[in-house]
Amino acid sequence: MTGKVLLVALALAPLAAGAANPTGAAGPLTLEQAVAAALAHQPQLRAARAQVQAAQARMGQATAGLLPQVTGSASLARSGGAATSPASAGNTWSYGLSGSQLLFDFGQAWYARAAAGAAAEAQGESERDATQAVLLGVRGAWFSAAAARDLLAVAKETLDNQALHLEQTKGFVAVGTRPEIDLAQAKAARANALVQYINSQNGLATGLAQLNQAMGVTGSTDYELAPSDPPPVPGEDGSLEALMAEALSSRPDLAAQARQRQAQEATLKSLYGGYAPTLSAFGKVNETGPRLDETLQGWSAGLTLTWPLFTGFRTTHQASEARANLDALDASGELLRQQIRVALEQALLSVRAAKAVLTASGEVVVNAREQLRLAQARYQAGLGSSVELNDAQVALTSALAQEVGARFNLAASRAALQRALGRNG
Repeated sequence: MTGKVLLVALALAPLAAGAANPTGAAGPLTLEQAVAAALAHQPQLRAARAQVQAAQARMGQATAGLLPQVTGSASLARSGGAATSPASAGNTWSYGLSGSQLLFDFGQAWYARAAAGAAAEAQGESERDATQAVLLGVRGAWFSAAAARDLLAVAKETLDNQALHLEQTKGFVAVGTRPEIDLAQAKAARANALVQYINSQNGLATGLAQLNQAMGVTGSTDYELAPSDPPPVPGEDGSLEALMAEALSSRPDLAAQARQRQAQEATLKSLYGGYAPTLSAFGKVNETGPRLDETLQGWSAGLTLTWPLFTGFRTTHQASEARANLDALDASGELLRQQIRVALEQALLSVRAAKAVLTASGEVVVNAREQLRLAQARYQAGLGSSVELNDAQVALTSALAQEVGARFNLAASRAALQRALGRNG
């Protein structure tokens, strides 16, 4: 019996309100704080930024081939033996500098650098796309946790109502105005309400844990969420075609695909340059002698023309691969545009449907509260049954939960619409 009392006490205890905000700020966690935490801590974004840095480094590597190449060298050689003349036997010291500069290669190096630059820009757009995906995730997690919080409030109101009804029924049964079966039904209804309250507490804790993960932070889930009602998305009542035009010009994944295509075109042009000769200039200065203080200076300079006359058709096959990759990018770009249109249309329809459902849900709640009020009055007057009263309470609980779900669906649909439009929000 003691264990049962303890369980009820724990279930009725509210979540601690003094817990620390996981972002370190005072007070309940706001949606804006959650977004800022995700931008600062989400590992996906750190990985995306690192990929941008790697792409920029690859562009630097491609640029290096256009700049002068200078090499320093030093060597010590010793010769001797029967086959070696006395004049050449002994140590030979040599040190010097050599350099080269590419003069002309029919655009191979320049197009390779252009390809690397376009690839780096594509990676930057991909980082922006990853940012928007993280924002969608953290907003969805925040609103999901907020919905769980509101559902917990609904469960608490239901539990309080059932507890009050139980006490009233005890009094009616004690004076003989109600049968004992009403008391059994009231106890069962309160027990069911307690189970729902416990499940709602668990749902809120789970939602907060998922929100922590979306923010990229670790810590307790013992904190509160600030009230938030997401504002309308500009253009959510506009035409699909107008929003589609905005999406095509704003979506970072489309911009990344366009940059990837530019990189592939530049790669193909660079490969075509492989059929032509390459002209480079070189120069060298060095000193050689038997000892470091007895060296003689020498130098050389000239031009080098290199022409790959036959490479086993390697360049031909590389160009064929690049053309095929270009065709694949064109196809994936068309597919991406189709997917964006579908996602945008779905998000737009979801927003409009959610707004209509939220309005209707509000009317359902008003009528359900009135139904419960009338059922309570009839029961207290001895005109209604406990079944009628319990049905009215169930109807109100269902209506309140439906209204919470409608608010969450509207918030989630608006977040999805922002993502489909390519807005950071």
